[in-house]
Amino acid sequence: QVQLVESGGGLVQAGGSLRLSCAASGIISSSYSMAWYRQAPGKQREVVTTITSGGSTNYADSVSGRFTISRDIAKNTVYLQMNSLKPEDTAVYYCAAKRIGSGYAYWGQGTQVTVSS
Repeated sequence: QVQLVESGGGLVQAGGSLRLSCAASGIISSSYSMAWYRQAPGKQREVVTTITSGGSTNYADSVSGRFTISRDIAKNTVYLQMNSLKPEDTAVYYCAAKRIGSGYAYWGQGTQVTVSS
């Protein structure tokens, strides 16, 4: 059974930092493409960043230069380091995983990030 469990969300002031974690079980996350998505109130879920099994990363323009995705193979965990946070980063952040050639089939339950101005 595949499980993705996010943690690390919370309330932070604008300009602050948070690090989200996504602990995977039932899969070897380094063999999957992993992603962080977010959904703000009243908005569609959007991709924030992805990392492939080969380690290639991609970022949404809105977070490029501020957010960093990384993985710890030994811990089977993916991280999202978020710096210089803005109020518009406020959302529920979700971790997702997919095999090559398929869509994101595995999702975590989400963690709330709130950035106050």
